[in-house]
Amino acid sequence: MTPARDPFYIVKGEIQDSIDKLQANFLKWEQTPLDIAEHARLTREVLASCDSIEWQVDELEKAIAVAAKDPARFSLNETELENRRKWTRTSRDQVGVIRRTVQAETKGHSLTPSLNGVRQELLSLPNDYASTAGRLDHMSQDNDDFISSESDRQLLLMRQQDEELDELSASVQRIGGIGLTIHDELIGQERILDDLSLEMETTSNRLDFVQKKVAVVMKKAGAKGQIMMIGFLMVLFIILFVLVFFT
Repeated sequence: MTPARDPFYIVKGEIQDSIDKLQANFLKWEQTPLDIAEHARLTREVLASCDSIEWQVDELEKAIAVAAKDPARFSLNETELENRRKWTRTSRDQVGVIRRTVQAETKGHSLTPSLNGVRQELLSLPNDYASTAGRLDHMSQDNDDFISSESDRQLLLMRQQDEELDELSASVQRIGGIGLTIHDELIGQERILDDLSLEMETTSNRLDFVQKKVAVVMKKAGAKGQIMMIGFLMVLFIILFVLVFFT
């Protein structure tokens, strides 16, 4: 039976995906401070993943034991069976190392030797999983680089925001100065309009007074007097016209 159709390799791939996810969560757990809620959530998630993976490995070991009773029926040989047993043992040991590390933290034990021991134990594992510690170190380095890059980016953004806020503050101050100038100008225009309104009212009163006086004079003078006054005004107009335009 080819690996692509063998149920063992299908289940193995699913378990491997779960282990890879467990390693990523364990790395996050390792780098998350103890005093935040995210650390407690990661602790529960890591332990739950360990339980799930160990259960899957148990079921896979049971299937291997069944196949070992009649290898010919499943087209297997002793070498293939041993490789499968070795893979399940390695997976169980790998998950066990992570479980013990997390449980040690929950019981209040010192984590520094435990975290160092994780890499030592993983380095001692056979087959492909012997490079797990190296992958963890590489992931840790990548994560540190990412955090450093993000910190630099955040500092740059904060500086840009500070500069933009300074420019905005200067713009607001300029607008405020312009607003005060406009306010003073409006007050001055309002005073001018008040003075003009007062002068117009005074002139209107004087004009009304003159019109009333003229009406009284015209009434007293009669028709003959009015004709004489009109004639006098005509002569006065002509004299003024000559003085203005011919002198």
